[in-house]
Amino acid sequence: MRPEIKTITLAFTGASGMQYGLRLLECLIQAQVRVYLLISQAAQVVLKLETGLEVPSRPQEAERFFSHRFNAASGQLRVFGRQQWTAPVASGSNPPQAMVICPCTTGTLASIAAGLSDDLIDRAADVALKERRALILVVRETPVHVLHLEHMLSLARAGAVIMPASPGFYCHPQSIDDLVDFLVARVLDHLGVAHNLSQRWGETED
Repeated sequence: MRPEIKTITLAFTGASGMQYGLRLLECLIQAQVRVYLLISQAAQVVLKLETGLEVPSRPQEAERFFSHRFNAASGQLRVFGRQQWTAPVASGSNPPQAMVICPCTTGTLASIAAGLSDDLIDRAADVALKERRALILVVRETPVHVLHLEHMLSLARAGAVIMPASPGFYCHPQSIDDLVDFLVARVLDHLGVAHNLSQRWGETED
C-alpha cells in the first residue's frame, strides 16, 4: 500500500532570498509532495528583482507557470490568491500536514504573532498553529531589533520553528547553489521529506 501523499503549504513573502523558496518548491515537486502555494504581492516584486522571473499575478496563471517550470504532475501544485478564503488552507477542517514561509518577512512574522489573519498567508499560518501542524518560518532579515526577537519568541512558544536563512559552511560550499541547498535541506529535514541535497555533519564523501 502506497503511503499517503504529503500536502504542504508554501508561502513566498517579500523578503530577500527568493532563491530559497524556489529551490524548496522544486524539491517538494520532485519528491511528489502536493503543494499549496501562496505568493504575496511583495514576493512577486522580489522574484523579478532577484531571479528575473515575472510570475503572473492571477493564481491560475501562476499555477500553470510554476507547474510547467518544475514539471509538476496534474493537480500536484495549486496556487491560491491572497484573499481566496475558500482555499483549503483557510480552515482547520482541511489543513495540510505542514506550512513553510520561505522567505519570511519580519512584517509577516509580526502579523502571525499578533494573530491578525488579514490575508491567506497569515490565516494559513494561524491554522497551522491552532491545529498543531508544523509551521516553519525562514526569516531573512539582519540585524534584528527587539520586536523581531519578541515575535520570534512568541511564535516559537506557540510551536513554530524559527529557521533564519543562515547557511552553514562546514561542507565547503563551492557556489551560491550549494549555500541555497544547505538551507533547503534543513527545511526538508523538518518536513520529513527525503533528499540528498547536502552532506550531513559527521559524514564524509566517497
